[in-house]
Amino acid sequence: MSTETAEVKETKASEALFSKRRKKLISDPLIDDNPITIQVLGICSALAVTTQMQPTLVMAISVIFVMVMANLTISLLRNTIPSRVRIIVQLAVVASLVTLVNEILKAFAYDMYKELSVFVGLIITNCIVMGRLEAFALGNKPYDSVLDGFGSALGYSWIILAVAFFRELLGSGSVFGVEIYDGISSLFGGEFSLATNGLMVSPVGAFIILGLIIWVQRTKTGYVEH
Repeated sequence: MSTETAEVKETKASEALFSKRRKKLISDPLIDDNPITIQVLGICSALAVTTQMQPTLVMAISVIFVMVMANLTISLLRNTIPSRVRIIVQLAVVASLVTLVNEILKAFAYDMYKELSVFVGLIITNCIVMGRLEAFALGNKPYDSVLDGFGSALGYSWIILAVAFFRELLGSGSVFGVEIYDGISSLFGGEFSLATNGLMVSPVGAFIILGLIIWVQRTKTGYVEH
């Protein structure tokens, strides 16, 4: 029995840095177990910050940083955190990281800070962040927790960037502030013009785009909610 235990420990210790199991920690949240389209978490920020690509990209980077560092911190402290105060500790860690992100934006990108300050603060209570800390980081080693946090944040990020791309393109005729519609119109002469859709810059437009993404993804994967 002791020999079998030793063999199991040796196998776990020699697991490759990017083994099949660890790759799934990153790949599963992208499509099969996406936090927005499958778990339906983080919907508020997906609708609120996605009118333009630039603030959405900043929000995505912020969430990736906070999730990776929070998962790493909680995993390192997992054996020292009393069970009865674990939620308070998790909130304190996430709040500290969010405050750091907020101060960096305030110092180096003040216009973006003014645009995103409220929504960056809401990362503290983001169900995706707290859910992964509670469900994974508290019970797994630091490296695996980092991969899990990165995968979940990446899954969240590509969805909000996709929503922002279509909302800015269809609603404003631009992408990252570059006028796409005007450029296309100039190619065909002054009489030809593409009209923007004001619905896309409203929350209703965000719901429509997000719903279409969920429909396409679930059709492709065959996911059925029971």
